[in-house]
Amino acid sequence: MMKSVLLAAALLGVFSTAALGDDRYVSRPPVVLSPDLAAPWIMQLSGSGNVRPVVYQRPVIVQQQRGLFAPRAVRRAPAAQQVSAINPGVPVIRGQIEPQFLPQMVDYQTKEAPGTIVIDTNNRFLYLVMANGKARRYGVGVGKPGFEWAGVHKVTRKSEWPDWTPPSEMISREAAKGHYLPARMDGGPENPLGARAMYLGSTLYRIHGTNAPWTIGSAVSSGCIRLRNEDVVDLYERVKVGTRVIVI
Repeated sequence: MMKSVLLAAALLGVFSTAALGDDRYVSRPPVVLSPDLAAPWIMQLSGSGNVRPVVYQRPVIVQQQRGLFAPRAVRRAPAAQQVSAINPGVPVIRGQIEPQFLPQMVDYQTKEAPGTIVIDTNNRFLYLVMANGKARRYGVGVGKPGFEWAGVHKVTRKSEWPDWTPPSEMISREAAKGHYLPARMDGGPENPLGARAMYLGSTLYRIHGTNAPWTIGSAVSSGCIRLRNEDVVDLYERVKVGTRVIVI
């Protein structure tokens, strides 16, 4: 009798468990996929009927640049380069200037009186002679091959943010290369004469600033002597009309 009761109870438990199992999946929860298909597909099970998908933020991959071995995709485009006048085999990155061309006080033995300007075109330096065997030295850009010159002049005029009227010969010369210059350009940051200009004698030559400071230390001009804008402003304040200028 007891065995029959136990057997009946066991069978009842088995059928009840199966029934409960079937009831659990009578109403199956919705399967929701993340709308961001770039993220892992996340299946969420819920019987609420109001399921908010989980969206993962896309990973941000940061690639380190290591010189020339940086991945091609993240390697920066090379900057425009200018060949160094001091070290011909070493390119100078556009926007930079070699340290020796920055203004500095140097020893300078000369018979010229203090206040005289001496421009050493071969070495790309301008010296403002000071007392006691000293000079204030600036890096300069000078005339390109075929436009070099030497001589002695005086500063006959000074101008702040000068306008620029290219000589007709320059306009014709550049037009032959496919470069068309304006007949006149107002003074300003884009003007090739830069922030200041000091005119030499009755010539077309000037000591002036530039809108291309990376050319300092190079032979690139049509004969003018160019300095960085911050340097030409400094020199301009120290120089008077009538100053003797020696170009060697």
